[in-house]
Amino acid sequence: MSKTVLVIDDREDNRLIVVDSLQQEFAVLQAGTAREGIELAEAARPDLILMDLRLPDINGYDATRSIKSRPALRSVPIIAVTSYALTGDEVKARAAGCDDYLAKPFEPGTLLALIRRYLA
Repeated sequence: MSKTVLVIDDREDNRLIVVDSLQQEFAVLQAGTAREGIELAEAARPDLILMDLRLPDINGYDATRSIKSRPALRSVPIIAVTSYALTGDEVKARAAGCDDYLAKPFEPGTLLALIRRYLA
């Protein structure tokens, strides 16, 4: 059975690029808002979550805290993925509970290698 990756990103084009990169190897779920992502994470129990930090309803930091506060999801790795890579964002993301951090733009191979490392 293949592993499941949940992509939480408000930009559909970003989600599609990631889905395209991952769908050969993983089952990929998508959410366009943090609330939708949190609900989907609870329902589907993905093996890994890719979290955009800048979301329109709840920011990725708070969404990560919410997900990690749930016992059934606490061990799910969350990788922060953002195009607004400002000084201190990685530290804030890790403090919120993200297990790793990747700045956009990135090479699809880099993302795939990072995900494989967590799902090996």
